[in-house]
Amino acid sequence: MKTKTLFVLAALLFVSFFRAQTIEGSWKCELEFQGMKLPLILNIKKNGSLYSSTMDSPKQGAKDIPVDKTDFVNNEFSFEQKMLGANYKGKLAKGKIEGTFSQNGMQLPLTFTPDTGNGSAFNRPQTPKPPFSYHTEDITFQNPADKNTLAGTLTQPENFDKNRPILVLITGSGAQNRDEELFEHKPFAVIADHFAKQGIATLRLDDRGIGGSSKGTANDTSYNFATDINTAVDYLVSKGYRNIGLLGHSEGGMIAPMVATMNKNVKFLVLMAAPGTPIDQLLIQQNDRAGKLMGQSDDQVGQSRKVNSEIYRFIKTYSGNDYEKELQQFLTKNFAGQMNETAIQNIQHQTSSPWFRYFIKFNPDTYLLKIKIPVLAVNGSLDFQVPSKENLEAIGQSLKKAGNPNFKTEELPSLNHLFQEAKTGAFSEYAEIEQTISPTVLNRMTGWILKLKN
Repeated sequence: MKTKTLFVLAALLFVSFFRAQTIEGSWKCELEFQGMKLPLILNIKKNGSLYSSTMDSPKQGAKDIPVDKTDFVNNEFSFEQKMLGANYKGKLAKGKIEGTFSQNGMQLPLTFTPDTGNGSAFNRPQTPKPPFSYHTEDITFQNPADKNTLAGTLTQPENFDKNRPILVLITGSGAQNRDEELFEHKPFAVIADHFAKQGIATLRLDDRGIGGSSKGTANDTSYNFATDINTAVDYLVSKGYRNIGLLGHSEGGMIAPMVATMNKNVKFLVLMAAPGTPIDQLLIQQNDRAGKLMGQSDDQVGQSRKVNSEIYRFIKTYSGNDYEKELQQFLTKNFAGQMNETAIQNIQHQTSSPWFRYFIKFNPDTYLLKIKIPVLAVNGSLDFQVPSKENLEAIGQSLKKAGNPNFKTEELPSLNHLFQEAKTGAFSEYAEIEQTISPTVLNRMTGWILKLKN
């Protein structure tokens, strides 16, 4: 009996040892760089003898980033993410993985520990919670231009008069869901909730390839996204709505005027942090502000500006037949001494998409010059992504040239690109701030909309 008991204990210890050394599951770490801390989560799976993994960056609102290569042999763990120019090598011991993270020539010590999955790390008090005092309906329709299905939520007060305002909400850059969710903030859900309580209806949509909307193509540009919104306007018209406006945030604020020139059923525009200057100029402004917020010196900011200006100029003016090949030759010839091969490949990958090439050549003035309907353009004074003064001024100038009789531009103090009340406006604050969107901008928008004559 004693011998059997010892055998059982030995077997349990044997099993426990191998469980402690498994690599499958979720692992968390905190990447420290230039005084900033960036939490990362690595999700590792095993299929037969092969490993795969994805990465989450909660503070950047990124989930399920695919990892190109994952290996685990003799407790030696490694992964490679080519698009980010990142790789990691470490060793699993005593329940943690200790090793070195490398990205574009930079090397940092990094330790992963098991992620216990304690749920959300964020508090988002403004996120609407049922029961709601208004009506919501999930809807779908098809874009006849590109044959893609779009899914969204129609939100309206009870017994809504279809002569009252209804707005289609347009997300910013990158595939986002109907709530424009980022870092568990849901600004479009908050806007829809606030508007409905003030008697205003909304339609918000999942972008292509997100939620209930069908996937687009690799060749989609902002123009294709504009046809989605144009279709949404037509859908509302078919349902009897007669006072339709558009609310666009960031790139969505660029798309809204495009749609207004396509569709005469659009009666007014609300532009939140919308571009007003040519996009290549805007990106230079954005890069400068981002560099300063990260603590770069004036020399570093100036050098980045020079490099980015040359790259954007190449992309904007390119007229050849082999873009990717000639871009690589251009980068290698001009920046080989300033960038390693991985960095050059990353720039190639990020700037080769049809979306980016369309975007970098875009001038909002082309469409704003045609806008005669009422426009409200708002921006936060701490917005580094779409700097407020330059872009609000450009929007105002374009609308004046258009002879628009009813427009307003307003810079709101101490608000960032997401219209949160912020200290610096830096990207790192987006996740840390509990507020999703300032009541100031919500009240500005509803007040302006409700004063419009039908």
